Amino acid sequence: MRKPFIAANWKMNKTAEETEEFINSFLPLVKDVSGADILLAPPYTSLGVAARLLKSSHVILAAQNVFYEEKGAYTGEISPAMLKSAGCSCVIIGHSERRQYFSETDTIVNRKIKTARKNGLDVILCIGESLQEREANKTFDVLDRQLAGSLADLPLDRITVAYEPIWAIGTGKTATKEQANEAHAHIRQWMRKHKEGADAVRIQYGGSVTPDNIESLMTQPEVDGALVGGASLKPDSFAKIVTGAIKN
Repeated sequence: MRKPFIAANWKMNKTAEETEEFINSFLPLVKDVSGADILLAPPYTSLGVAARLLKSSHVILAAQNVFYEEKGAYTGEISPAMLKSAGCSCVIIGHSERRQYFSETDTIVNRKIKTARKNGLDVILCIGESLQEREANKTFDVLDRQLAGSLADLPLDRITVAYEPIWAIGTGKTATKEQANEAHAHIRQWMRKHKEGADAVRIQYGGSVTPDNIESLMTQPEVDGALVGGASLKPDSFAKIVTGAIKN
């Protein structure tokens, strides 16, 4: 059985001071949790304080993005070595907002994953369809294309896949538990067909996850956790999601 994996993606929220306040409030709420892996992905400027506060805890520290080159004249970018030095062991790659606002393609995502893995970082790979694509019955085609491009020439070890239907991110709309499980099952079937070790890969659901819907989502056999946005910005809310994920 795959261990639940609950990750917080804070996006462009929280200063270093706010990060310290969150972690000091959050850790006591989950100190006895052993039935799930927990991850925080604060903005770059908060990684230092987060690493210090999480050092003696069981909470994983991740970054929200990484560049595909290891060093050089790339003003404003962050390398895998920099993330590791800052205390990260994981990085989120390919989030729909990166694809939408910063024109990241599957080829770019693939390059980022390769560089991250080469430098010893675990990866959460984000994929998902738009509302227009779902309504046109192209969901599976989109997922297949994103998986093939993003995972080209890559093994599955130390990679988590996050299924995030774009139409459900930050909209308050959530895929039904059946829709989520159907997409996750398709993703796993693709991995079984094309890669080794597919059954060990955890597939998270992302898209307006809250304390109210996490238990329902986690009843589904192919839903192994959640990548949480807005509901992860408050310690008590995110803690309830973590504990709700392990009741099933």
